[in-house]
This record gives sequence, C-alpha cells and structure tokens, in this order.
Amino acid sequence: MGDILSIIAKRLGLGLITLLVISIIIFFAVELLPGDIAQAVLGQGATEDNLAALRAELGLDRAAPVRYFEWLGNAVTGDFGNSLVSKTSVAEAIGTRFANTLFLATYAAVIAVPVAIFLGVLVALFRNSVFDRVANVVTLTSISSPEFFLGYILILFLAVKGGMFPAIAKIDDGMTLIDKLDRTFLPALTMVLVVVAHMMRMTRASIINLLASPYVEMARLKGVPAWKVIVKHTLPNAWAPVINVVALNLAYLITGVVLVEVVFVYPGIGQLLVDAVTKRDFPVVQACCLIFAATFILLNLAADVGSILTNPRLRHPK
Repeated sequence: MGDILSIIAKRLGLGLITLLVISIIIFFAVELLPGDIAQAVLGQGATEDNLAALRAELGLDRAAPVRYFEWLGNAVTGDFGNSLVSKTSVAEAIGTRFANTLFLATYAAVIAVPVAIFLGVLVALFRNSVFDRVANVVTLTSISSPEFFLGYILILFLAVKGGMFPAIAKIDDGMTLIDKLDRTFLPALTMVLVVVAHMMRMTRASIINLLASPYVEMARLKGVPAWKVIVKHTLPNAWAPVINVVALNLAYLITGVVLVEVVFVYPGIGQLLVDAVTKRDFPVVQACCLIFAATFILLNLAADVGSILTNPRLRHPK
C-alpha cells in the first residue's frame, strides 16, 4: 500500500509541476500577442486618459512577472478576475459553461465506453474475419475524419434531410433532461464516433496480445469456449491498457470539444473560449486554457492510477 501511495504522490507532484509550467506558458503567450490590450478593448476612439485608466485597472503598468504571480495566486482560489467585455466575473461565466461541457462529455462517455469495450471484445473474438476487417476500415475512417467534418455530415443527414434531431444544440436551465438529451444527441454522437474507434482498437489490440499467453493456451486446451476465454481470462488482464485509453479519451471528450461546440453552437466552455479569442477577452482565454490543462492533467493522473491499481507488476514493483 505504501508503494502505491508513493507512486501516486509522485504522479501528483509531476502533475502540479506540469500545470505550473503550462500556466506560465498560457500567461506569457497572451502577453506576447501583438497589439495593445487596452486599445483592443476600448477601440480606436479611446482617449489617452481612458487607455491609461484601463491599463492601470488591468495592471498593465506593472511588470509581467508580478502580474503573473498575482494572477496565479488568485486562480488557485478560483478568482480569474473579470471579463473585459461583459465586466462580469470570469469564474461565474465559466462555471455554467463548464457544467454544460461536462454534461455533453458525460453523455458521450456513457454511450462510448461500453460500446467501445463490447466491440473491442467482439472483433478480438472474430479477428481476421470479414467483420474484423470491416470494423477496422470503419474505425480508421472515423479516426481520420476531423470532428467538424463528422459533425456537418451528421447535421446534413440526421437534421436537414432526416429531420430527426435539431441541428443547433442550444440548451438552457429550464429544459427537461429528455429535451437536453435530444438537443445534444448530434454533438454527443460526433464525439462518440471519434473516441469509440480509438478505444475499440486499443481494446482489440490488448486482448489479441494476451490471447498468445500460456494460460490462455491452457484454457483452450481444456476446451473452454472462445468467448469465455476472452471474458474470464483475457479481459481482466487487459484492463490496465484499456483503462488508460478510456481515461485519455475522457480527457479528450472534455478538452477536445471546442470544434464540436462551435459546429453545433453548444453553450459550453469551448464555445466560450472561441468567443473570447474573437473578442480578445484575455482573462476568459487564460481561465479556459488553464481549466482545460488542469482537467487533462487530472484525467491523465487518473489513467496512471487506474493502470497501477489494475496491474500487479506496478502495484508491487521490485
């Protein structure tokens, strides 16, 4: 148990260091953008007095390292400042949008994870068959297609021509869960098509690799059915790489939804980030990027911990 806690503590420490480095990159990348932030916010008609007042309000008259540590200290407590455009709290604006993104990611994950594992086991069971070859072609096509392209294809056939689902995924707090699921089905399906392909291929590869193990050969010699060999003997030992892939794809579902949210006009944090970049609302841009980075690092840490807990060789290192 002590070894596991030590490994987890090391992973967590590395994650915090990585997040610190990313926060430096995010802050100073915005600083290096060309143009005057105050001028961009107030427009060409701003006077020198107005520009000076806004620069003082934003702290632009102080050194960049001083402003970075002040921003980082506030961010740790959940205070990302105020939006330059709406003048409202960035944390409040992001809170609702991030909740919508989590809803969409959860919706997609509930569909994608069981489907991917089931299909991965199925194609491993019928490997080198016509079904396996067709599944490989379909998954490679899905992985190779950009999310926005898949989104537009789904809109064309399921919304415009089929009329089965709405093309725009606008939701609000007054909607019922059924209405939200209906409105967000197309963006969720777009994300499912991408992550299912990846998770299914990794599940298939892990199981096929284990099928050559001596204990699997012994089970076959005893006359154990093929499906039982996979479900009872192979799949439990394949959980480590499968969990790793699932966690990484869950990270993608949350941090890689920017294009999907823009295509379907979904009110999530990805759409908020694009709007903030367009309007040069830099406090919102910095907060969104930091939240994306923290989420990705946290889910990577979860993938590492899951791999350790499901692999005896990692739980008891020599």
